[in-house]
Amino acid sequence: MKTWKEKKTIYAETFSLHFRAIKIWWKISPMIFISKSISAIYFALIPYIGIYISALFINELSNQRRPEELKNLVLLSLISALIIAVIDGIIQKWKEFYDNEYYYKKEKIFTNKLLDMDFCDIDDQKTHDKLSQIKQNENWNNSGIGKVLGMTEEILGSLFGIIGSITLSISLFIKKVPENNISMQYLSNPLFLIFIVAVMFVVIILSPLCHNKAYSFLMNNDFVENIKYTNRLYLFYYLEMISYSRAADVRIYHQNEYSISKLNESVSSYNLLYPIYKKKYAPMNSLSVAIGFILTAIIYLFVCLKAWAGAFGIGSVTQYISAITLLSHSLSKLLQTLGEMHNNTPYLKTVFEFLDIPHNMYKGSLTIEKRNDRKYEIEFRNVSFQYPNTNTYALRHVNMKFKIGQRLAVVGENGSGKTTFIKLLCRLYDPTEGEILLNGINIQKYNYNEYMSIFSIIFQDFKLLSFSLAENIAISTKYNESRVLKCLESAGFSERLKTLKKGIDTCLYKDFDDKGIEISGGEAQKIAIARTLYKDSPFIILDEPTAALDPIAEYEIYSKFNEIVDDKTAIYISHRLSSCRFCNEIAVFDNGTIIQQGSHDSLMNHKDGKYYKLWHAQAQYYTE
Repeated sequence: MKTWKEKKTIYAETFSLHFRAIKIWWKISPMIFISKSISAIYFALIPYIGIYISALFINELSNQRRPEELKNLVLLSLISALIIAVIDGIIQKWKEFYDNEYYYKKEKIFTNKLLDMDFCDIDDQKTHDKLSQIKQNENWNNSGIGKVLGMTEEILGSLFGIIGSITLSISLFIKKVPENNISMQYLSNPLFLIFIVAVMFVVIILSPLCHNKAYSFLMNNDFVENIKYTNRLYLFYYLEMISYSRAADVRIYHQNEYSISKLNESVSSYNLLYPIYKKKYAPMNSLSVAIGFILTAIIYLFVCLKAWAGAFGIGSVTQYISAITLLSHSLSKLLQTLGEMHNNTPYLKTVFEFLDIPHNMYKGSLTIEKRNDRKYEIEFRNVSFQYPNTNTYALRHVNMKFKIGQRLAVVGENGSGKTTFIKLLCRLYDPTEGEILLNGINIQKYNYNEYMSIFSIIFQDFKLLSFSLAENIAISTKYNESRVLKCLESAGFSERLKTLKKGIDTCLYKDFDDKGIEISGGEAQKIAIARTLYKDSPFIILDEPTAALDPIAEYEIYSKFNEIVDDKTAIYISHRLSSCRFCNEIAVFDNGTIIQQGSHDSLMNHKDGKYYKLWHAQAQYYTE
């Protein structure tokens, strides 16, 4: 049993985390927050206008029946209904417009963090596990930061609903039974009224407390883990097994039977959850509903007795019953939402653990000199590197100086350290030991973004976007058309470009344009090369640049290599050693160290060397 001090700490944490989430939503999209808030307040108060006017109408009909008064009430009713209908339509459309942005704005919260995060943290599996956990929580019951908007809407609606209910029902307790009705005077007795209010309050409180207790059973760890497991199987089946891209594999390897067995496993998992639902959730939830009926009975009894005693007319009966019923609903909804806030707190913690991943990489402040002659010299000085949470070195005591305008090939078997070397060069990671220098100054001292700007890179897993060809190359909606065409020509895409009716304005893929084109892997790689050239940085890094090209296209690229690279310093990472012949210098990596370095001819003279062995192992695929 938690002490009051412990509960107070829990409540403080709950409100603190949700208030922080609200501030994030306000920053990312204030209009979504405003539209939901105004909508919640408006629709919480509107029912009371109809209740009040109806009460006036019924009282007039049951008492004096004055024609002029009835005429005014009818006119008031029609005008208010018209105004409400117009405002309803405006507010609903306004809210709907911003609700359509909800998913994208929510994703933007996480996307902004990923874009701002140190690459070493993005590259860490723990980060991906944390983000995956957040997504699973959202898929299950929208828990986390996405739920905060809905709960804020519910709380505001409940609070203003309570205000409206109290406003219309307070006269129920103020109006007295006529003095000539002696036997019913106890209905006006202050002590009796306090007793009735207390009973109503207790019953109103009990109903949502039972609901929250029932909901807490669904948040039980075993139940949640079973749901997550079921969701994973469900997503596996619907997102993997019956996706368009998997159609061929499913048929060739008869994966349909395997996928159906996984789906059946999901159904079995749900069956395991039923006892928890039956024994715990259902009875407590049913008790919550039953208590609600008890409250309704108390309200009807008290209001009808007071009306029978002559305290007010029949119209007021409908007003008070409706108002107190709505008060009960609003208060129950408020308490339920507060309970959901408490249950949502662990999921928000997970969200903020992700959003609070710190920036540990020093971004530097020195400005990089803008040189038209591209005289940038980079040196690795006794550089070693360990990936986070590992005990082994991916690189060990690497020493190298890049000669300006040099074509350098980086070769070696998988896991030899080639990719790590490039990540350090581009400052996606910082060395564990040693330092990397640009023109004699440690690269950590330079402005991070400026340092990144001197590199143009094609990674193996590059991505093209479903926008125009020109925008994919310039990575901008504004671009130099003649420069785009020149880069495409240098990359060997000219012949394909001639077949496109809209030229460089042709959209890639059909996600946003039915007339978009599908491109082959080789064509995509040529476009990526053109993108690299368009950036026109002094260093160009090509990670397996011709991996998806056929031999003819590969030869075309290599034969024009010097023209493509021009006066840039170029670095090749390649498994195809035939590409090395086009380079001035070759660095051979093995187990995280450079074991050989030199030109192709000089390295081939060392017949016991690693390069010689790698070359002859691939000799059957090319001719010297």
